[in-house]
Amino acid sequence: MPESNISVIGFDFGTSWIGTAIGQTQTSTASPLQGVRVINNKPDWQTIEKLIKTWLPEKLIIGLPTSMRDIESPMTEKAKRFSRQLEGRFHIKTELIDERLTTREAWQIIEQSAHKKIDKQDIDCIAAVLITETWLNQQ
Repeated sequence: MPESNISVIGFDFGTSWIGTAIGQTQTSTASPLQGVRVINNKPDWQTIEKLIKTWLPEKLIIGLPTSMRDIESPMTEKAKRFSRQLEGRFHIKTELIDERLTTREAWQIIEQSAHKKIDKQDIDCIAAVLITETWLNQQ
């Protein structure tokens, strides 16, 4: 019997913007949602709460930045902290997933598309789609 469809929200954590995407296990696909502003090192928790209440995800996926040599950076710890904060605030299981090169790939996708205006939020949301789809394809 096929597994029931569950939804997940993926996050591309950044210090200015956090990209978000909604993913479905049944199709293993994700779609961009919106950028979430980060001000004074604090995510816009109200916007994140609205996304969670709207989409009712069963899991939250957070991209984990590491270098090509598997070396953690200050951003790695910030992403881990964000993951812990999400789980603590919303009581939804979180999972970290390697996000290497997703921002570079997101830039390539945007540049090849018909977008006339490229902004950071679009890049971050496409990176969140890539992070989410990577997780979905590993299930």
